[in-house]
Amino acid sequence: MDKSIILAVAGSGKTSLIIDKLNLEDNFLLITYTVNNTRNLKESILKKFGYFPDNIDLYSYYNFLYSFCFRPFLGYEIRPNGIFWNIPPQFTNRLSLDNPKRYMTKNRMLYHNRIAKLLVQCEVLEEINERLNKYYDHLFIDEVQDFAGHDFNLMKSITKAEINIMLVGDFYQHTFDTSRDGNTNANIHKDYEKYQKIFEKEKVTANKDYLNKSYRCTKSVCEFISNKIGIHIETHKKVDSNVIFIEDKTEIEKVFNDDSVIKLFYRESHKYKCYSRNWGDCKGENHYNNVCVVLNKTTMTHYKKDKLSELRPVTKNKLYVACSRANNDLYFIAESDIKEHME
Repeated sequence: MDKSIILAVAGSGKTSLIIDKLNLEDNFLLITYTVNNTRNLKESILKKFGYFPDNIDLYSYYNFLYSFCFRPFLGYEIRPNGIFWNIPPQFTNRLSLDNPKRYMTKNRMLYHNRIAKLLVQCEVLEEINERLNKYYDHLFIDEVQDFAGHDFNLMKSITKAEINIMLVGDFYQHTFDTSRDGNTNANIHKDYEKYQKIFEKEKVTANKDYLNKSYRCTKSVCEFISNKIGIHIETHKKVDSNVIFIEDKTEIEKVFNDDSVIKLFYRESHKYKCYSRNWGDCKGENHYNNVCVVLNKTTMTHYKKDKLSELRPVTKNKLYVACSRANNDLYFIAESDIKEHME
């Protein structure tokens, strides 16, 4: 069985690679994390085949976790009333691993960040893999960099299934975690090389020949990301584009009011009267031509000192995501210069 992990760069064609491998003869299971990417994959499958084939199953991660992994083996025994999305109360950390109250509320709602751990505790991992072997020939997991906590351990277990497995992601687009629970796998995203070695131990081969250059970003944008943010990225494109910090008030107003230019904020983009998104939320989106990244106080300070590469890892990764949405020009403005536009 072929088992590989492909750690890509932004805009290198992760979705296209997955879609290209689909056919109408084999049985495929596709798992991804974010709502954006679930939608993107569905749209791409429909575009390729003209309909959604019966031999392809597409799950968002928690749908897969609950409906494919949990319910067939533990649903009748435990009879939960759904998933509880908040962090479990502190007292549950002191409960023993075999205490049901560690995994669900008094109203029998499963704590989302402990469902995978519950599967381990109830010793159903082999049965999950047997179910995968029964129904599928190929498993593709996209956005692999966002798997964390107990979910990361479950993913490692799934790679032992006797089917073809391809994991795809961008290590530096790790902006969200599927879940967190204390210190479980808290440090797996701190070092790129160590992250790869985790999969090597699971007999999952790192494939570095695919997806190592962007089709989306221009040379100028890639050079900015590489030289200023400190995340190496190359491109297939031969063209340059503008990478500009805008200070002139007239030009700021022009860009801010131009609905053909997406404005990307660190957070709370909804407070501004413009066409906007948050940095982390735009991950997986590929349709923006010119992009304006709005720098908040912290990132503006780092920009002025030429120290964007020293931002906290999560902030740096979100900035990388935002900058790499640009198919053409990339603009920067200071959030302090547009405060009057807050609603």
